[in-house]
Amino acid sequence: MIRGHVILSHGFESGPEATKVTALAQVAEAAGWSHERPDYTDLDSRSDISELGDVGARLVRLRTLAAAAAKKGPLVLVGSSLGSYISAQVSLLVPVHALFLMAPPTILGPMPALDAAQVPVSIIHGWDDELIPAKHVIDWAQARRARLLMVDDDHRLAAHVDAAAQAFAALLAGL
Repeated sequence: MIRGHVILSHGFESGPEATKVTALAQVAEAAGWSHERPDYTDLDSRSDISELGDVGARLVRLRTLAAAAAKKGPLVLVGSSLGSYISAQVSLLVPVHALFLMAPPTILGPMPALDAAQVPVSIIHGWDDELIPAKHVIDWAQARRARLLMVDDDHRLAAHVDAAAQAFAALLAGL
């Protein structure tokens, strides 16, 4: 029996087969959750929109997928970097049961500051993240009483894929 659905959004200039989202998709499946990994690479290549591609179109794409999934049962949104930003923002528009955010940007150029629905939030972030200061994420997490795992890593969290998978498994187990 399927417990719910997970949508895993990759980061900028990454893809749906990226190491972290692939590992978390395997965790979701093992825990009895269906999952999907949208491909935003066509939007990321739109440098005519901004240096981060078409963030607005990413938001619309995820909102459409999330709205359809939420009608069928419990929904968890997962994201890495820019995928974290859009997952959190979409949680304000679509009913979700939880969020799992990896290296979430709390500020994203001219876009609104990071915000999220009042649901369980679990975050993993690197102390040495060269793009998103750890202090910003700590402050954001503290204000929401989010579960926060700080690791000795940089923005890619490449050395902590297993730690991210374990933290995600714990979030799903707690739902």
